[in-house]
Amino acid sequence: MHRIDKLHLEYPFAGARMLRDMLRREGHLVGRRHVSTLMKRMRIGAIYRKPNTSRRHPTNQVYPYLLRNLKIERPDHVWAADITYIPMKRGFVYLFVVMDWASRRVLSWRLSNTLSTDFCIEAVQEALIYGTPEIFNTDQGSQFTSMEFTELLKEEHIAISMDGRGCWRDNVFLERLWKSIKYEEVYLHAYDSVSEARRGLEHYLTFYNQRRPHSTLDGSTPDEVYFGCRECLPDAA
Repeated sequence: MHRIDKLHLEYPFAGARMLRDMLRREGHLVGRRHVSTLMKRMRIGAIYRKPNTSRRHPTNQVYPYLLRNLKIERPDHVWAADITYIPMKRGFVYLFVVMDWASRRVLSWRLSNTLSTDFCIEAVQEALIYGTPEIFNTDQGSQFTSMEFTELLKEEHIAISMDGRGCWRDNVFLERLWKSIKYEEVYLHAYDSVSEARRGLEHYLTFYNQRRPHSTLDGSTPDEVYFGCRECLPDAA
């Protein structure tokens, strides 16, 4: 799973068959079905075809994607959230993040060893301390289509937006965040425990928000843009 995660970041267009062949060339005797099963478990899929990134409950309501052609140029206009796989020395955990789209600021995050809804809701509740977005965007995963998750947003009068199925570009900024987190933090350390992973990610995300300049923010940090440096925000969404 660790190797699949790295290959996916390097070759995001690769599906289960291509990843199987890459793994076999490296000496891993694995079949396509097993690779596909692991990809589902890790919530990843090829960018041109991504039906398995998130399994939605068949009875849960799916909401339309509201961000197409929308100019997003101010903090708290749109928030986005997603879950990614974080490898450890033994085992793995899932990381859930809430991000402000315009400033790229990580507003809150949680780790969990299961794909439950609870840790996602806790993170959203923490993020709401900073303010209330007009729109909240996620994929169609069962955690996000659940009654508990959508009702929390409705209670705050937040419009719910969900990525089109297979449209990885709909949440592209979080895809970029995952790559930064993994290459700049996770892959440099082999976490021995969940608590160690939590400390490492807390240190990195503090750096990411407060000190890491972003070219898309004209060299400003997410904190500078989110907390008032509006002149640092480029015109383009």
